[in-house]
Amino acid sequence: MENIIKVGMADLKSSRHPCIITTLGLGSCVGIALYDPEMKIAGLAHVMLPSSLQTKNNSNLAKFADTAIKMLIGDMCRLGANKAYIVAKLAGGAQMFSFNDASEIMRIGLRNVLSAKEFLEQMKIPVIAEDTGGNYGRTIELSSNDGKLIVKTIGHGVKEI
Repeated sequence: MENIIKVGMADLKSSRHPCIITTLGLGSCVGIALYDPEMKIAGLAHVMLPSSLQTKNNSNLAKFADTAIKMLIGDMCRLGANKAYIVAKLAGGAQMFSFNDASEIMRIGLRNVLSAKEFLEQMKIPVIAEDTGGNYGRTIELSSNDGKLIVKTIGHGVKEI
């Protein structure tokens, strides 16, 4: 029986196989799913904001794309993952509300996705799949068996990436 691990908002977890790591309610937040297929080690972060450098209250490192990615990779490597084998999948980053002012500051979902991709690239972790954008929320489940990411939505069905 697989161990189900729940990740809250502004939270992250990693585990060895067998497990399913899940997070609920990704709206503008981004789920960053990392997986080492050789060691079957999975990690998931539920990121709320693009960068810890843009706010004074940045004590929760799991809240920001830049710090969460570094922390998650470190956690996975402590469990035995090899950074050279880790791949990433992204979900979320929706634009949940429409604004008359189309300024970049209000486009938090898109900014979260772009920031996650930028920091993953800096860490040399390839993004091999994504289900991002749109205007709807997502719940995701990452399997440590094969790295499959199940994306569940209301009104848009279930998909596997």
